[in-house]
Order: sequence, then C-alpha cells, then structure tokens
Amino acid sequence: MQTLVNAPADAQAGYVFAHGAGAGMEHAFMEAVAAGLAERGIACLRFNFPYMEQGSKRPDTPAVAQAAVRAAVEEAARLWPGLPLFAGGKSFGGRMTSQAQAAQPLNGVKGLVFVGFPLHPAGKPGTERAKHLDKVQVPMLFLQGTRDELADLELLREVIEPLGKRATLHVVEHADHAFHVLVRSGRKNAEVLEEILDAMAAWMKPLSLRA
Repeated sequence: MQTLVNAPADAQAGYVFAHGAGAGMEHAFMEAVAAGLAERGIACLRFNFPYMEQGSKRPDTPAVAQAAVRAAVEEAARLWPGLPLFAGGKSFGGRMTSQAQAAQPLNGVKGLVFVGFPLHPAGKPGTERAKHLDKVQVPMLFLQGTRDELADLELLREVIEPLGKRATLHVVEHADHAFHVLVRSGRKNAEVLEEILDAMAAWMKPLSLRA
C-alpha cells in the first residue's frame, strides 16, 4: 500500500484520510488538507485504494475498499502508537470508511470525519447510501457545502437527526462537492479550506483527550 504522511512533532491526534473516487492521495486538495491539519497539530496519513494504484478508473468493490481502509488504519497505529486516531475521507473515501466502521469497528478509531459525504448520485436525491450509518457507534463529523450536488442538505439533516449526539454537521456556505466557491459568492476557495481545517481540528482535538 502506498502512503503519504504529514506528521508534526507535537501531534495530538492522527487522521487516516482516504481519497475520492476520481483522484488519488496526491491530489492538490488532499495535500492541502494533510498539510493544513499538520499545521494544526494533527498527523495525517493518506493512502491509495488498490484501483488507483493499478491505474484503473473503476473504484474497488466495497469489500476491497474497506480492507484498504483497515490496512491504512493499522499502518497509522503502527506509525503513531498511543496517538488517538480518526478516519474518514473525501467523498467515496469517507463512505468506504464509514462502511468499514459499520461492519466492524476500526481498531482504535475514536471518530469519523467526512469531507463531503456522497449521500446520493448527482441529480438522484436519496438516502440509501447512508443506511449503514446507524451502525456506526463512534462520533461523526460531516463537512458539507451548500452547493454539493451529491448531498441534498435537507436529506442529509434527515439522516443525521436520528443519529443524535453521534453526528455533527458543519455546513460550508456556497461550497460545492469539491469545496469550491463561485466568485460571486464573495468567498475564496482558500477561505473555505481554512474553515474546513479549523472545523476538523476543533472537533478532533477534544475527542482525542477522552479515554
């Protein structure tokens, strides 16, 4: 398994960050998130799913993807023994991580962070992809843009509400699924990235202190 690690000397937590369906761990957004988290005291391990390593455009089956998530979490635990771990990812990567956690808890993972949870295909609103979330027993943070075509916010709120205190939704105004904003919004992509990073760090750090 190919991995990339950003780890500050004073790391307070570690995050296993899975990539989306269309771009691997070296994508600029993945790199920016990893670097930004490191600046905030959170180590980050990125990895490629097998299909990405093989140069295929077709994502792995859930079983294969979930196995890759487990292997990445084990690698993070080996690299950072004793460091509180979190897992999740961008879009597809986040969904595969949550499926893995729902099937069998990821060893040592205190919570999941979804950077744009893909609730449904574009133009096909639904909640089928979220049915497994009620089996996830660790805290979850959802970072979602208001223009995300893969997650109708009202539907996502309907999914999150029954999860109670286990789920936190952070809405990013004017952002799409890639967390880009239109010029006319008055916001800049760099500002959105900072908001995401601050929200992730602020959510993970308190949880990392819990026994």
